[in-house]
Amino acid sequence: MDYIYNITQYLPLGFTHVIPLGFDHILFILTLFFLNSKIQSVIIQCSVFTLAHSLSLGLATSGCILPNSTYIEPLIAFSILYTAIENIVLTRVNPFRLAIIFVFGLIHGMGFASALQQIGIPKEEFFTSLFSFNIGVELGQIVVILLAYFLISKWFAAKSWYKERVVYPLCSLIGCVSLYWLIERILS
Repeated sequence: MDYIYNITQYLPLGFTHVIPLGFDHILFILTLFFLNSKIQSVIIQCSVFTLAHSLSLGLATSGCILPNSTYIEPLIAFSILYTAIENIVLTRVNPFRLAIIFVFGLIHGMGFASALQQIGIPKEEFFTSLFSFNIGVELGQIVVILLAYFLISKWFAAKSWYKERVVYPLCSLIGCVSLYWLIERILS
């Protein structure tokens, strides 16, 4: 029965690590969304991201790798800045972007791991807890994607002015916030 307790404890923890606590994670998911707002494209990008951050989250939480938050936190900010700029420069998702998203997913997973290690995971229910946390993160991502789709993309993505009036300004704003975080995290 401990595994049920761990599921009910770690799943909401993963979700709240994205919504409302993971503002940087929300912005990253939005940058994945805005290059191509078609659900299929967003799902492919998020699946690549999920695969990578699940891998590094598991490795870091189990102690197989020891990420240093001094480097990880600025890299997370850089990943958001990079994808925001990419959304302004590129017109479509290409295979190179998927490779970059995978690398950024590895970095974000290490960031999740530091948060999860602070909370602690019981060794006897390690995989159940880790899996539950990861499912919570995924549910948070899905909520962000669906909100962006139903509030913005569904109504405006087909408009000729969508990129100029929605994507460029929002990605510019996200880029400015992430640049600020990058500088702040490097200096602290």
